[in-house]
Amino acid sequence: MPIPRARGTGRRLLCVVVVGLAVLVAGCTPDPPGRIGGDAVAVADLPPTPPMGWNSWNTFGCNITEQTVRGQADALVSSGLRDAGYRYVVVDDCWAADQRAADGSLQADPARFPSGMAALGTYLHERGLKFGVYSGASEQTCTQFQGTHPGSTGSRGHEVQDARTFANWQVDYLKYDWCSSDSDHDHQVEAFTAMRDGIRDTGRPILYSINPNSGVSGSVPGTRYDWGGVATMTRVTNDITPQWSTDTGSSGAQGITDIVNAIAPLAARVRPSSYNDPDMLVVGVDGEPGLTVAEQRTQMSMWAMMAAPLMAGNDLTRMSQATIDILRNRAVLAIDQDQRVSAGAPVDNDPEIWARAIGEKGIVVSLTNRQGHPRRMSVPLTSLGLVGDKTVSAVDAWTGRRYQASGGRLSADVGVHDTVVLQIA
Repeated sequence: MPIPRARGTGRRLLCVVVVGLAVLVAGCTPDPPGRIGGDAVAVADLPPTPPMGWNSWNTFGCNITEQTVRGQADALVSSGLRDAGYRYVVVDDCWAADQRAADGSLQADPARFPSGMAALGTYLHERGLKFGVYSGASEQTCTQFQGTHPGSTGSRGHEVQDARTFANWQVDYLKYDWCSSDSDHDHQVEAFTAMRDGIRDTGRPILYSINPNSGVSGSVPGTRYDWGGVATMTRVTNDITPQWSTDTGSSGAQGITDIVNAIAPLAARVRPSSYNDPDMLVVGVDGEPGLTVAEQRTQMSMWAMMAAPLMAGNDLTRMSQATIDILRNRAVLAIDQDQRVSAGAPVDNDPEIWARAIGEKGIVVSLTNRQGHPRRMSVPLTSLGLVGDKTVSAVDAWTGRRYQASGGRLSADVGVHDTVVLQIA
């Protein structure tokens, strides 16, 4: 029985339900106003499930080169991550020359990418990978706007030309940042829609990933508005940092629990080829203080519960076995990539316990221990629309351990900042 989805443009209640032997309302929260761009998908002919891949920014920033990207692509293949589903290789900011060509077209930085972007795309495609690039929706990219990189090569006013350039380079994915202090909503809609239309006009199915939050102070437009008719995936928070949580508020860098809390009310926006983007994975990414292995498992678990894109950001050429095991866990990836494309939400408004519907009538429950000591956690079967201890059991996606319901509850021991992901049989 499919989960009912509310449509339309007025405010509505999001009632996240999971289906077992009965239908459950796991929590009702206000859904943001109507979907910008209409009810159709932003770009047609893309896979229905969330994209998986790798992005250069979190590890390399502006220190990105053609050689580095090729090395990361080769590691994506040799590590088995490509075969696990990580296919997109996205070159973030700083790949472009600081000036456009004489005809106004974008061109690669000749020192960083001497072979050009089309050649890099060919290299990736020959290895069974997909090619992604970055641009800005304003006159500058984000590093140019911040004054840390020269030039003014954003795509504003060049949307049609740049979309054609990307299509000619056989680009498969465009990451598109706002990169401006202009917080006018109409200006944002106009700019992001112009590039969407440019992509549509090329006829090439380029996955369109937007971030309306970058540069905007005091608000998070990606959270406030549903951009699902404009973009394939929309950043709904500010930039992630490899921390459990931060004290910077919604306009600053976000830790894992900050992002989980921010996305919880937005599940109704998710559907095939339309996703909330909680930013990249920081599994295996160096940081200060950084994440424990348990915290990295929690990020991977919760991104899967959200039906979110999985874009790794670590150095793929020097991964620990723990990093590989987290990124490549088949059971967790299968949850993220479930064809139903239904995002989970908190059970009984508890931020530590989420449920997500998968398949025809399956349920996945996550138990996250946010406290500073190990503890036994449980979820009432009645909160999942289930009855009967003897008929309810679940398997942890991380360990393969089976849990049997007892006393009307499913229970598990959960370590500090760790997450158990229970797929109910």
